Amino acid sequence: MLRRLTLLFIITFYAGAIAYGQQLSNQKKAELTEFYHNKAEEHQVVGSSLAIIRDGTQVYRSNYGLANLEMKEPIDDQTIFHWASITKTFTGIAIMQLRDRGKLSLDDPVTKYIPKLREVHNEYGSMDEITIRHLMTHSAGFRGPTWPWGGDKAWHPHEPQHWEQLVAMFPYTDIKFAPGSKWSYSNPGVIFLGRIIELITKDDYEYYVEKNILEPLDMDRSYFDKTPYHLLEHLSHSYFLQEDSTYKEARFDLNTGITASNGGLSAPIPDMINYLNFLLGNGEQGDYEHVLKRSSIEEMFQPQIEIKPDADGRENISARQMGLSFFVSDAFGMRLISHSGGQNGFISHIYLAPAKNAAYVVAYNNWGQTRKLDREMNEYILENIFAEMSDLE
Repeated sequence: MLRRLTLLFIITFYAGAIAYGQQLSNQKKAELTEFYHNKAEEHQVVGSSLAIIRDGTQVYRSNYGLANLEMKEPIDDQTIFHWASITKTFTGIAIMQLRDRGKLSLDDPVTKYIPKLREVHNEYGSMDEITIRHLMTHSAGFRGPTWPWGGDKAWHPHEPQHWEQLVAMFPYTDIKFAPGSKWSYSNPGVIFLGRIIELITKDDYEYYVEKNILEPLDMDRSYFDKTPYHLLEHLSHSYFLQEDSTYKEARFDLNTGITASNGGLSAPIPDMINYLNFLLGNGEQGDYEHVLKRSSIEEMFQPQIEIKPDADGRENISARQMGLSFFVSDAFGMRLISHSGGQNGFISHIYLAPAKNAAYVVAYNNWGQTRKLDREMNEYILENIFAEMSDLE
């Protein structure tokens, strides 16, 4: 049924694909829109949004499909998506802010701030040897998921709601490998970073990031967890594609609880474009310096540890190395900086090509075949759009 609704949104699609700069030809835009929409339909996507920036300017924008299946509400430029693990990059920036202000060192032991972590079983040595840097590079040895068990009942909280719940699990937690010896993606490790931010600043994580990152970057429609009432009408619903090609709605307006630093951000595409321009160093440099020094951002983009293929049982790893809270890879002759997100039916990605001063952001509001689509879109944009852009002089 959803596939047949495509014609209803032709006007929206073409309007969304209008460029705001001259760096992308009309032919390139038309080809990209055709590829994007055809692939979205092929992979049974409910709704999606894509934007590309170059030299601080939005050069491509396109929306696809529906934000609400029941009400037949189309995705538009104000639609709010849940960004899941892309939140981790904001957490990393907050840590670097505190480092630059002399509040911590990346090589501080995590137990300096969270001594209770000494209750974790570590057959490889002392818990005091695990550092903040290890947490930022997913090399501390902690497990991948927040919960060490299921949680698939409708009445189960999606994530732990309270810090005490995580602390209670410390004596039942173990370190999986020698810290610093390899990469293995870990949600709990990033939650510990969020806790360190709270302990140092005496602010809730969400409030600290709002004051020190979101507000300075004019991300005024971005927030954590429960949606402000005045924005609720813009929040996209999310869905799981079933084997019979029907859709099951995910939890609407998710509260990530104590895991907000790991995956609690929601925002519309225009706010995320502000974030990408900050990461690339476009715009008002003076304002950006108040958020984080350019040298510190570039430090975050430097490789710290190799990501081996299929590491931690994960297939199709999209990067070969880990920086400080960002993934680092090379493809089509470009150094790329990226992070993805996937939670509660939403999937998202940001990709930056700093040498070309270009980036793109994409979000989808259903799971099913979407990860395959995300990889296909990534390869298309990198090969047919970014690779053909000239490097900065």
